[in-house]
Amino acid sequence: MMRNNEDAEDVVQESFQQAFIHLKSFKGDSRFSTWLSRIAINAALMRLRKKQRKWDVSLDESAEIDESSSRLDVEDQGLNPEQLYAQKERERILSEAMKELTPGMRKAMELRELGEQSTEETARIMGISVGAVKARVFHGRRKLRERLKHFVGSAWTYGRDASRTIGNTTHLSQDQVACMQVIKA
Repeated sequence: MMRNNEDAEDVVQESFQQAFIHLKSFKGDSRFSTWLSRIAINAALMRLRKKQRKWDVSLDESAEIDESSSRLDVEDQGLNPEQLYAQKERERILSEAMKELTPGMRKAMELRELGEQSTEETARIMGISVGAVKARVFHGRRKLRERLKHFVGSAWTYGRDASRTIGNTTHLSQDQVACMQVIKA
């Protein structure tokens, strides 16, 4: 998320400090690692927001700058229209494929794979056995794999090349990457 080691190390340090300060607020409803990961993600997002504010310039200030002064040309880091369209299309296809799962399978997949809950936590939340969660996730993966094979082109590769493709597709949402990792298994 941070794109450089120094910022990442700062975020890790801040995360551990925040976890230590708020340790009493940890209720044990989830795994400690999940709680700590959430703190780290929030710390990273806060740092990214602070960095982004440094580059913000008001429109009033930019109008006052005379043309002879040098301006900072910052490359647009956003998605181009083609990438944006492709991302929206993948999200639509994934959403449609998820809708075709039974409600039990869909909930198990969302909690276990996209929500990163353990099998035991998923079973507790859903009020079913661990074996039932495993079966629903297994069958959900299989159905998603079958369904997405019809829609997916070279961007969503299956098998051995999937991890390489997934690792290089930075324009996918976290849910899409997680889902692709789920269905390749």
